Amino acid sequence: MTTAGSVLAPTRAEAGAAGTTTAARPGQGFQHGGWFVAPFLALFSLFVIWPLLRGVYLSLTDANITGTGERFIGLDNYREALDDPLMWDALGHSAYFTLLVVPCIAVLAFLLAMLAHHIERGQWLWRLCFFVPFLLPSTVAGNLWQWLFNPGTGMVNHVFGLDTPWLTDASYAMLALVIETLWWTVGFSFLLYLAALQSIPAHLYEAAKLDGAGAWQRTIHITLPMLRTITGLVIALQILASLQVFDQAVVMMDFGPGPENSTRTFVQYTLEEGFTSYRVGYASAISIIFFVIIAAVALARMWLLRNRTEEAGR
Repeated sequence: MTTAGSVLAPTRAEAGAAGTTTAARPGQGFQHGGWFVAPFLALFSLFVIWPLLRGVYLSLTDANITGTGERFIGLDNYREALDDPLMWDALGHSAYFTLLVVPCIAVLAFLLAMLAHHIERGQWLWRLCFFVPFLLPSTVAGNLWQWLFNPGTGMVNHVFGLDTPWLTDASYAMLALVIETLWWTVGFSFLLYLAALQSIPAHLYEAAKLDGAGAWQRTIHITLPMLRTITGLVIALQILASLQVFDQAVVMMDFGPGPENSTRTFVQYTLEEGFTSYRVGYASAISIIFFVIIAAVALARMWLLRNRTEEAGR
């Protein structure tokens, strides 16, 4: 006598046969998904992989801007670059700019986010004022601050009663770039911090208040630890962006290297070698060197983040 359960339940052989016919064949899902990824891979290869490979090849030649008569010279461009004092000066300017900008942006963005998060009236207005400068094009921000720093007609000297040659003195030119960059780019980091602050559970602060913790103690023991990940992200993004500084330096210094070459950045020096001196091969070599530096910074950041994640999981 057979029961309903024995009739409805398939045998092991039948289940195996059904699984054989219905299961996806190896690679079938990848083949279907590949059609969705193909446009991105095509564009990525065309605009990233191919230019990178082309740049590596040009760095091994003495190519000029006309693209004619190039010869393979091996690593001569790299040897010249390592002995080039102008390249090291430009790299030093970019590194110095980064050391000045990154800590200031991290601290300022955090303070502005705290202010916008805890203020009760007109929160939308404060958030708008802090973020709007980031929406401006680099040329607009650069020209605006070039006018503000003008010794004769600029508002900076007039408002603060100064007589500082901001853009014509090597002692102040880099500081002027830092001030303009802080005003222009702090809005992005501010937005990241503000979103992170809004995601902190409110019950943590309520429990701390019940335990008698003051505002400063809540900030030190709750807010800052909860923002550790976003702080690392802000610092990493700002380091990568600051090392590649170019727009504001060129616009504010009227497309020049600044007084006594004090604001010539690495990207600007690469552009000068490629399009002013017409040494495309040498410019490609120093750009590859800069790419290696940027990649090393990014990989170091990933390594530190992975180690922290592993330690937190233990």
